[in-house]
Amino acid sequence: MSQPIWSPTAERIERSNLTRFIAHVNRSGGTISGYDQLYDWSIQDVPAFWGAVWEFAETRASVTGSTVLGTSAMPGADWFPDARLNFAENLLRFRDDRPALVWVWENGDRQEVSYRELYAQVARFRRFLDDCGVVAGDRVAGFVPNRIESVVAMLAATSLGAIWSSCSPDFGFKGVMDRFGQIRPKVLITADGYRYGGKQHDSLGRVREVLAAIDSIERVVVLPMLSNTPDLAGLPTAIRWTDALDNDAQELQFAQLPFSHPLYIMYSSGTTGIPKCIVHGAGGTLLQHAKEMMLHTDLDRDDSIFYFTTCGWMMWNWLVSALMTGCKVVLYDGSPAFPDADVLWRMAENEGVTVFGTSPKFLTLCKKTGLSPGKQHDLRVRTVMSTGAPLAAEQFEWISEHIGDVQTASICGGTDIISCFMLGSPIDPVYAGAIQKRGLGMAVEAWAGERNPVTGQKGELVCVQPFVSMPVAFWNDEDGSKYHKAYFAHFDGVWRHGDFVELTPQGGVIVYGRSDATLNPGGIRIGTAEIYRQVEEMDEVVDSIVVGQQWQNDTRVVLFVVLRKGLTLDEDLTARIKKKIRANTTPRHVPAILLQAPAVPRTISGKKVEIAVTRIIHGEAVANRDAMANPDALDFYGNLEL
Repeated sequence: MSQPIWSPTAERIERSNLTRFIAHVNRSGGTISGYDQLYDWSIQDVPAFWGAVWEFAETRASVTGSTVLGTSAMPGADWFPDARLNFAENLLRFRDDRPALVWVWENGDRQEVSYRELYAQVARFRRFLDDCGVVAGDRVAGFVPNRIESVVAMLAATSLGAIWSSCSPDFGFKGVMDRFGQIRPKVLITADGYRYGGKQHDSLGRVREVLAAIDSIERVVVLPMLSNTPDLAGLPTAIRWTDALDNDAQELQFAQLPFSHPLYIMYSSGTTGIPKCIVHGAGGTLLQHAKEMMLHTDLDRDDSIFYFTTCGWMMWNWLVSALMTGCKVVLYDGSPAFPDADVLWRMAENEGVTVFGTSPKFLTLCKKTGLSPGKQHDLRVRTVMSTGAPLAAEQFEWISEHIGDVQTASICGGTDIISCFMLGSPIDPVYAGAIQKRGLGMAVEAWAGERNPVTGQKGELVCVQPFVSMPVAFWNDEDGSKYHKAYFAHFDGVWRHGDFVELTPQGGVIVYGRSDATLNPGGIRIGTAEIYRQVEEMDEVVDSIVVGQQWQNDTRVVLFVVLRKGLTLDEDLTARIKKKIRANTTPRHVPAILLQAPAVPRTISGKKVEIAVTRIIHGEAVANRDAMANPDALDFYGNLEL
């Protein structure tokens, strides 16, 4: 990584929001120059940094107050204790005819609303919620596809201080119950169904089951997806979306609430038990997203941002926050590979997308199907963002060669913080294989032991200073014990995130995978991503999962590969896979056992479930198969004799 794979031009640096922010900070007498000095200041004077973000983002609030950070303990940090604001008000600050949201369906359907139209729809749906008796603190849940109406419902709910929570319509009944059954919503927004990969799926059957099981739901609103007139039989409290908007409301009232007032309830994956209900506050989410949208992603009103996500993943909440910048937000609903792997790039060309958000898995698919989007399309993309798994160095190189002179902004954080610990910087070079920078205001370190920060070697990802987007609580965790156990049980007063990382001399971060899935052959810690980076670059390999098996008082590495259709894992391919791993890592990375598998088990948000596979090969039960996208895939691993 001695030479960068991409560097910003002097013009791009000069016109960036980051450069303007540095100038804003320096007006108070500072002499900050460049990202690294800004980062150092942001973690050395935490209150001053977040106060500057508040000002730079022109945060809308009825009361700001003079205190940025009261109590600074972790957990328990008290941010902007006197402030009163509303999250939705800050996302709806524009009321003009520029496009706000564009929805694209996999079948080619398209809808668009301007900022003026978005405001009007939110006002009418808020009136409906008001008439339903929804008040601040009530829960409004969305069992919804990634549509404009889903955003409208969220903004309407949060405008009056209700708490929004959503999951995508591909969740089964138990998956919905594991989530909404805990939080007991008052109103449920759903669609009559959804479309994925060219197939239509009904949702109302599961909604009827949910209504029978959750007696707190007083009203249901049904969006038309599969039919213009959804059948509401068996749904006595249901109303169609168009009927909910049938009122004359024109202006919005925004409830002014404390900075830490609950905004969203998010969920852990739930693969090791019932999902944790993670409560995020309005002010912390707003400021963290403002920082990431404006400074790290460099959005302005001329941008068009897209991220492939569902309403069941925190990247949906993150994407929608881009509305605060006044740019165009593109929502895509459906399969990213139907009718072919080029569908999202065609959409990006048509919508003039400037920031394209995706995952390593999708980029691998593009490579293996021979796509060259920059040559096949007239793209305006300036930044490719990626998350969900570590991005391999070879994928940085593929982006450079086949998409063009674009910034590759690998990002990493998660549902727990509804944001990123490390992400891109538009004013700094990109080095293949590494996330560019630690996030501003995020005092991230890699610990090789307790309070032993290291650079250039692997360690636990920790954050040693409070930050605004820490959860305000877990739902139904009165004494805070679940919250403390999740993040602070290992290191008192220090956030342990559960990732295995390395800080680079250039100020970047390499992610090696989840620390609880780290392999330990011979006592040497190996990140699973180190193996994936080698195996999944091979044309024959479609997917893979690697786990550690307890064996003869040690751990042996067991690798499963999913191959292209028609291929079999023979001696030659086995030898080539092992040779590639050995040549590019170490002999300890080479699997002791290498087997072909029909599929890799994944969560509904697409992440590999290494812990579940580890448990099942050791003869243990998987606590919650319903949290997985393909639970039947586990059967193969449970029937093995290793």
